[in-house]
Amino acid sequence: MSQPTDQQRLDAREKPASPVVMRQDWSHLLFLHWEVSPEEIQQRLPEGLFVDTFQDKAYLGVVPFFMEKIRPVYCPTVPGISWFQELNLRTYVHDKYGRPGVWFFTLDCNQWLAVKIARSLFHLPYNHAKMSFNVKSEQLVYKSKRKGDDVEQVFQYPNELTSQLEAKVGSLDFFLLERYRLFSQRKNGSIYEGLVHHQPYQYQHIDKTPQTTRLFSLCDFPEQNTLPDSAIIAATVSVNIHPLKKST
Repeated sequence: MSQPTDQQRLDAREKPASPVVMRQDWSHLLFLHWEVSPEEIQQRLPEGLFVDTFQDKAYLGVVPFFMEKIRPVYCPTVPGISWFQELNLRTYVHDKYGRPGVWFFTLDCNQWLAVKIARSLFHLPYNHAKMSFNVKSEQLVYKSKRKGDDVEQVFQYPNELTSQLEAKVGSLDFFLLERYRLFSQRKNGSIYEGLVHHQPYQYQHIDKTPQTTRLFSLCDFPEQNTLPDSAIIAATVSVNIHPLKKST
């Protein structure tokens, strides 16, 4: 199965024709990526999805961030519900048409209602976690502990960007960041897809430092003992969420 073309990757950023059903902001984004064998990832994907690679390399990403101002379209935000933290383990895939997207192995968050809604409506593998954060000397300290797990995951990264880049198509940064389609699977095996739309990420590279990969082992991947191959922070984006539909 052929990889997506640069044009298909650019086309994914176009505003979808389908209606917007939800709005939200994503802030304080940290993208950590490690190279992983494409074969190892492919054997974990459902039928109909194929590992997406950059120069024949596949990646697993650990992404902690904040979900903010979450609300259905035309509805106001709700204190205590519309803001929470999320931490996910993701990889990159495409379908038989070459349309690129994201496949989530797990998503942890500290809002029980979000877990319930995402599992039932979006067929995503959300899990409850106890999460917190604080800021120390311009560094954000982000903590997460999966319910039922005894390991606390801690990420420390700059609280604000000091410079801004925009990824160019054909670059590794574009491959890792610019993703506007997610795929999920219902219990009956059917594959669904959902589109999101936001402005291209404004981002910067940060120093590669040792980072926890506990999510790897929670998803039955070997934990990494090397520095991430890529470490990026990104500015807040305002996101439109479009309806989930069965993939054809």
